[in-house]
Amino acid sequence: MGTVLIIIVLVVIVIFAIRASRKHMKGEGGCCGGGGDEITVEKKELTGNIIGSKVVHIEGMMCDNCRKHVENQFNRMDGVSAEVDWKKGTAVLSMEREVGDNEIRQALAWSDYKVTAIDPMVKA
Repeated sequence: MGTVLIIIVLVVIVIFAIRASRKHMKGEGGCCGGGGDEITVEKKELTGNIIGSKVVHIEGMMCDNCRKHVENQFNRMDGVSAEVDWKKGTAVLSMEREVGDNEIRQALAWSDYKVTAIDPMVKA
């Protein structure tokens, strides 16, 4: 009886592990899923005068593909160029126009990534 109970517990654990792995690979587990197609990021060069920079703190990035997803989303914004560091959980946005915090948050609203803070970048 004890052996049957242990086998049942192990089967349940394996089922949960498989389901979590599937979610992760589909990008539903707090990460973009990694693997699969290689995501490319084209560095965006701003042509106008840079009027300011902001540091965006982001939760949920767990790999380089996450970084690429986030960087691409910010780079789609008009007048904004982004450099993202997934290990630090930050994005530095250079801006050639005034960009509100709500617009920045909206850029990631589609995703599982969460903007936790937005700070103006102070030059030393």
